Amino acid sequence: MIYDYLVVGHGLAGAILTCFLEENGKTALVFDVPKANAASRVAAGLINPVAGKRFAKSWQVDAFLPAASSFYQSMEERYQTPLFHRKPILKLFSTPEEQNNWMGKSTNTAWDDYIETTHLQLPLSEYVHQELGGLLIQRGGYIALRTFLQLREEELQKQGRLRTDSFEVSQLELMPHGVRYQGVEAKKIIFCEGAQAAQNPYFGWLPFSLNKGEILDINVPNFDASYIYNKAVYVVPIGQQHYRIGATYNWREVNEQLTPEAREELTSKTKDILKKPFTVTKQYVGIRPAVRDRKPLIGIHPEKPQVGIFNGMGSKGVLMAPLLAQQFVSMLEQQTPLWPEVNIARYLSMYVASTSNI
Repeated sequence: MIYDYLVVGHGLAGAILTCFLEENGKTALVFDVPKANAASRVAAGLINPVAGKRFAKSWQVDAFLPAASSFYQSMEERYQTPLFHRKPILKLFSTPEEQNNWMGKSTNTAWDDYIETTHLQLPLSEYVHQELGGLLIQRGGYIALRTFLQLREEELQKQGRLRTDSFEVSQLELMPHGVRYQGVEAKKIIFCEGAQAAQNPYFGWLPFSLNKGEILDINVPNFDASYIYNKAVYVVPIGQQHYRIGATYNWREVNEQLTPEAREELTSKTKDILKKPFTVTKQYVGIRPAVRDRKPLIGIHPEKPQVGIFNGMGSKGVLMAPLLAQQFVSMLEQQTPLWPEVNIARYLSMYVASTSNI
C-alpha cells in the first residue's frame, strides 16, 4: 500500500496532525515508540489565555482558542469521553507591585474576553493564600492529554496504522516523488518527534532550545478546588482531591532524571498557594521541544520537498496545535501559505550556513 503520509511521532503534535490529515481524506501510517515520560504524556495540558508574570495575552490566542475548543469538542464527541475540562483560572498576585502592573494594563479592552474579574483583595481562606487578590481568567482549563493520546493510539492500532518499533532515519529512502521506508511508500514524511528532532539529520540545523520540565501529582485531603490556581506554579484539580503541580524549567541539565531540587522547588511554591497539608504521590519529568524564538517549527525541508516537520510547540502545544495542524495540512494539500512566524523558512539562513560548512 502507498500512503499519503508517514508521520513519525505520536505525541500531541503527531496525534493532532494525523487527525487533520484524516479529516482531509488522507492516509497516514504512524511510527511511535510508546514512552511513559514523553513530554505530551507528562504535561498537565493547561490552556491559559494569559501568559507569564507580565500579564500578556498568549500569542495569537484569539485565533488559537476557538480552533482548540472546536477540535477537542469534536474529539469528545468522537470518543464519547470528556477531554477538555473547562475551569476558571485564579491567577494570584504575589506582590503589590504585581497588582500595580496589572492595573496599568487592565483598561485595555483586548482583555475583555478573558478576564472575568479583578480582585485587589480576596477574603481570608482556610485553603489558599489569596489575601493580595488576583485575576479570575475565563475560557481556560486543561486537556486530558494521556486519555486523548491513548484513544488515538487504540484507534490507529485497530486500523493497522500504528507501528511501535523505533524509526531508523538512516533507512529512509528519498525518491523523486515520495519516500520509502522498509518497503512502505508514501508521498511525504512528516517528523513530529518532539525533543528528538534536535538530532534529526534533516532538521538538526533548526534552533531548538530544549528544556527539562518536572511536575508533581499531589493529594490534598478535604479540599476540592473550584479553580486552577496560578502563582509561580499552577495547581490543577484533576479529580478526587488530586492535583497536578508544575512546572520547572531547566535549560542546563536536559536529561530525563528526576531531581530532588525540582521536587523541593515545586513543593515550596505549592505551599505559597495552598494552606492545607498535601502529600506528593508522583513526580514526572519530560523534555520540551522549545525553540529559541518561542514559536513552533513547521514546514517543508528547504531542499527535500518530500520531508516536513511539525514541532516546537513548547509549553503551549495544547492551545496552538489544532489550528497550526489545520494550517499545515492546508499548506501541504492546497499550498496555502503558513504564518511566517511559524514557518521554518524564517531560519533558512541557518540552513545555508550549516550546509556551507560541510
